[in-house]
Amino acid sequence: MTIKAIFFDVGETLVDETRQWSSWADWLGVSRLAFSAALEKTISEGRHHRRVFDIFKPGFDLNQAEAARLAQGNRYVIEPRDFYPDAIPTLRRLKASGYVVGIAGNQPEETEAALERSGIAADHIASSARWGVEKPSPDFFAKIVDVSSFAANEVAYVGDRLDNDILPAKQAGLLPVFIVRGPWGHIHARYPEADQADVTIHALDELPAALRRIV
Repeated sequence: MTIKAIFFDVGETLVDETRQWSSWADWLGVSRLAFSAALEKTISEGRHHRRVFDIFKPGFDLNQAEAARLAQGNRYVIEPRDFYPDAIPTLRRLKASGYVVGIAGNQPEETEAALERSGIAADHIASSARWGVEKPSPDFFAKIVDVSSFAANEVAYVGDRLDNDILPAKQAGLLPVFIVRGPWGHIHARYPEADQADVTIHALDELPAALRRIV
């Protein structure tokens, strides 16, 4: 097997989302520790992460809350400080080694511009909003393969979630790389399905060597 292109998820793969979640805790008026514990509980129970808000406010209207926050100038924005320290250096290293590097996750379209402004080394930057399809849909991974211009088994996908990243990427014929970090990564690492990842890493700077070991 020869991997020629590597695509990356965004949240908790390249970007540490702690600041964004903390902002929600502050807006709700709850402690950040309590919110973090509730998020982990929601993930462990296999529920959508948006259900975390119902723990503090039953019947919470997320769309209404997002509109209110936006009116206050508070919106989801990726800033340079949000990147994990190993993210940008690893992507540059991979690109310099000759890999085609892509970024594609379940994100709003404006995330693409934020990633481009960061100076991140990538040949392709895409969002589910622009593509009109979200993970874990097989169509999302088919789109990655199409954009890469390679065969599915020549493309690796790096993500922190089994349900959204690893299992559907494997089903689509890509090489799934499971990064164990962030709330989803550490919780999902305890599941037996974690064995289905062809490569498991705990930091992105482990990836180049891991890919060299693939035959």
